[in-house]
Amino acid sequence: MAAMTHPAIRVSEIFGPTIQGEGVLIGLPTVFVRTGGCDYRCSWCDSLHAVDNQYRHEWEMMSVDAVWQSVVGLSGGRPVMVSLSGGNPAIQPLGALIERGHREGYRFALETQGSVVRDWFAELDVLVLSPKPPSSEMTTDWAAIEACVQAANEKPQVVLKLVVFDESDYAYAKDAAARFPRLPIYLQPGNHTPPRPGNADSAVDLDGITKRMEWLVESVTRDRWFEARVLPQLHVMLWGNKRGV
Repeated sequence: MAAMTHPAIRVSEIFGPTIQGEGVLIGLPTVFVRTGGCDYRCSWCDSLHAVDNQYRHEWEMMSVDAVWQSVVGLSGGRPVMVSLSGGNPAIQPLGALIERGHREGYRFALETQGSVVRDWFAELDVLVLSPKPPSSEMTTDWAAIEACVQAANEKPQVVLKLVVFDESDYAYAKDAAARFPRLPIYLQPGNHTPPRPGNADSAVDLDGITKRMEWLVESVTRDRWFEARVLPQLHVMLWGNKRGV
């Protein structure tokens, strides 16, 4: 009987192990599989090299086996958390990869804006829904995000993660929390100095980001919004805009 074949995965980069720099898994050793392609074009995108089609010549169509061998090689064969990111990783056919990794004891987290729904969300260990606030200049389809929650079917841990730049973003985050009161919510100050592709060593305004985080902490405590967790982007604090860390 012929071996089952699976659709190829469009990959921008695979790297690690390093620490997860943000959200519910912050600080956890992780291998990252960053897919190529996105249905959004956020104004402050910090991973354009994995989003915009003008960089698709840098992406590679890889088989599930090839992706998996890269992950195993980086982790030395020891099970580790695998973060599926992008772009929007929900665009890619990742179900078979998740199934393959689970057989070998690996865990999988995926972060998406919630615009594309997949039935294999229920096979994840962690699903991070990160709807994009007004500063992104994108429009949120709340019904699609609700469909993502339903697709998870209460199997993975599902959380909200919101980037906040200003008062409008903060109000948006509070609205998101009200729409999904059962989901833990993580807030992070936005990086207003994101890198351009090919210029990953560009300077980061850490002082500005720190001031935004201080304002965010003051805002949630002032409002007695005690359910929200405010966290930095740890990788930006440590390595700036450098890729592959």
